[in-house]
Amino acid sequence: MLDEDTRTAILRLHAQGHGSRKIARALGIARDSVRRIISSGSPSVPPLVRAQLAEAWREQILELHARYEGHLGRVHDALNELGAAVSYPALTAFCRRHGIGSAPPPPAGHYLFGPGQEMQHDTSPHQAKVAGTVTRVQTASVVLCYSRMIFFQHYPRFTRFECKAFLAQAIDYFRGSAGRCMVDNSSVVVAAGTGATMTPAPEMAAFAARYGFVFVAHEKGDANRSARVEAPFQRIEKGFLVGEHFAHWSDLNQRARATCEAWNAKYSTKLHASRRELFAAEQAALKPLPLHVPEVYQLCTRIVDAEGYVSVNRVRYSAPYRLIGRALEVRETLDRVAIYEGPRGVASHARVLGPWDIRVTDPAHRPPRGQGLSRHRPESPEQTEILQIEPRLASYVQALKQHIGDRRAPLRRLLSMLRDYPREPFLAAVADAERYRLFDLDRLEKMVLRQIADDYFPQDLEPADE
Repeated sequence: MLDEDTRTAILRLHAQGHGSRKIARALGIARDSVRRIISSGSPSVPPLVRAQLAEAWREQILELHARYEGHLGRVHDALNELGAAVSYPALTAFCRRHGIGSAPPPPAGHYLFGPGQEMQHDTSPHQAKVAGTVTRVQTASVVLCYSRMIFFQHYPRFTRFECKAFLAQAIDYFRGSAGRCMVDNSSVVVAAGTGATMTPAPEMAAFAARYGFVFVAHEKGDANRSARVEAPFQRIEKGFLVGEHFAHWSDLNQRARATCEAWNAKYSTKLHASRRELFAAEQAALKPLPLHVPEVYQLCTRIVDAEGYVSVNRVRYSAPYRLIGRALEVRETLDRVAIYEGPRGVASHARVLGPWDIRVTDPAHRPPRGQGLSRHRPESPEQTEILQIEPRLASYVQALKQHIGDRRAPLRRLLSMLRDYPREPFLAAVADAERYRLFDLDRLEKMVLRQIADDYFPQDLEPADE
């Protein structure tokens, strides 16, 4: 079918007095076509009228489309049951031409950002070969919208802990943050709502407040709003991950950081400058880093098992053997796993991201070779003081400790009795108690009082004179 320019040229040449044969020869088209256009007298292209098999079933198609909520496969099956000889491609073309269940996409918006106004953050799943195994990785990326400066890293998972740790790294890389951070409606950041009504999780809002920015979310389905960060993901996958082999996760992220440096320094024909050059103008508008930035860590409590390990994310890390059975605080950062007994750090290990179900052991946490675990309980302050005052009580104190275990209250009471009562009656009562394996301190005190009564308060054997 001839276009409007050709039709206009035919009518113009005809108006100039040229015949149809000459016009056809000049334009390289058939004479019949020239005659039809001259007879029509209009340069407009006539609409194409083509019979559609589905037109006879229009009402049924509309009804079935509403019933099956736009699922054209179900609509096609139902039409076949009704006897309609309409193929699935013919059905989809009919619906597309008549706007049934679909509408032409709206034009994409164009967004302009000033220096330091916005940064965009998002994640995307990819495949990477880490330690010889093809592994699913979560690629996290942040882009400054004005200069297009990019920073990305990779993680085996992406929770709020990884999100905060990654954003802290990105802000440190940029040496500041933009006024707002655009995210999608993922539950990693969002606690409730979507788009303009989004409310970030309290811990994420507190993290953003520390760096002086706020989280905002684009409306559902409006991915173009975060196009600054969406666009580079294909480049990360095809231009960085594909065909590469990484020794371990640290190697992967170190090389990712080096790639960020190379991409940010490279001249962009689209921007007519490098990202680094544009960043020089944007950096002054960024929110400065806080005076002190504590390292992001994930806190949990673990009990040291009978073998002297604590389990974190299916990896067992050693703790000092003297803490077996104790509940300890474990702080997990991106790089290390630190173990604390109260406020004191007792162990620190490099964080392992795989393989799972392995042990990470520090030789200093094991007892000296050949000695095993000592069965001798350390002396308490009460025991030390008792033996300093009266060394002859050593055997009874040792037997008492085996009877009472780790309790210190009986030793404190024995020390009080040693201080309060005369020495010889007390030692005599203790000797009798040790002989009969008596460790009830109430009965021991009664024996001491009986000794004192016999020695210091003797009964008169003769009646007193009248």
